Amino acid sequence: MKRILSIQSHVVFGCAGNSAAVFPMRRLGMEVWPINTVQFSNHTQYAAGWQGMAMPAGHISALCMGLSDIGVLGHCDAVLSGYLGSAEQGDEILTVVAAVKAANPAAIYFCDPVMGHPEKGCIVAPGVTRFLTEKALPVADVMAPNLLELETLCDVHLTDLAQTRAAAHCLLARGVKMVLVKHLGRAAREPGRFEMLLATPEGDYLIDRPLYEFARQPVGVGDLISALMLANLQAGYDAVSAFERTNAAVDTVLLHTWQADAYELQLIAAQEAFAAPEIRARAERLA
Repeated sequence: MKRILSIQSHVVFGCAGNSAAVFPMRRLGMEVWPINTVQFSNHTQYAAGWQGMAMPAGHISALCMGLSDIGVLGHCDAVLSGYLGSAEQGDEILTVVAAVKAANPAAIYFCDPVMGHPEKGCIVAPGVTRFLTEKALPVADVMAPNLLELETLCDVHLTDLAQTRAAAHCLLARGVKMVLVKHLGRAAREPGRFEMLLATPEGDYLIDRPLYEFARQPVGVGDLISALMLANLQAGYDAVSAFERTNAAVDTVLLHTWQADAYELQLIAAQEAFAAPEIRARAERLA
């Protein structure tokens, strides 16, 4: 059994951060150790707002010191990071990644560089974007940005697939071993589809799924994509198979959510797809 230390946000109600990631990874057979960077009543895109707080400085370090004290840090196979409550938390996470890799050199760091989207109501603390660009990027083994985050990481403006592939390879050139661009958006080859790009030193792959017409777009889809991609990789699937399985499972979740006319992701209803996804779309290797 693989063990994943997942350090990201938590919401009491709904599905975002660890609340979108932990159950699917466990359903796929992973042992997951969640650490919350923030605890909110609900995600931040509700019009009524939210309540809660970011965890204080030292919280992440203290919890990981506790894991080290009981001798389990060396059994950790991967660290997943997502939404940060402060830039200082990022520095703590990198210290944890270094400790995990020292105890288990085969462990990997999967960085979901959540930079926020103010127009949608997703806000990140000052300094987080700079931390991700200057400190997390050189350490990450896998990165999973959306298009806007990829633009920030590479300081470019992307309008098509060729430019997006080039930007992803800029990250590979800086030491990242795999880049998953979670939503191509305006750079998609077919604007009417939800497209994702997987870039590796061995080749680039494109996959798509339907775009469902939601009254309000569900939150947490990116967190779910990162969690499933990492869990599939840890389950032993090669990068392309993990990519296909992730796409299929996310499509099933979104279909259930759309059919239920729900705002929150329907993870429980779609849970069979995490362990046994029905793969209807295959990844296309790009020339």
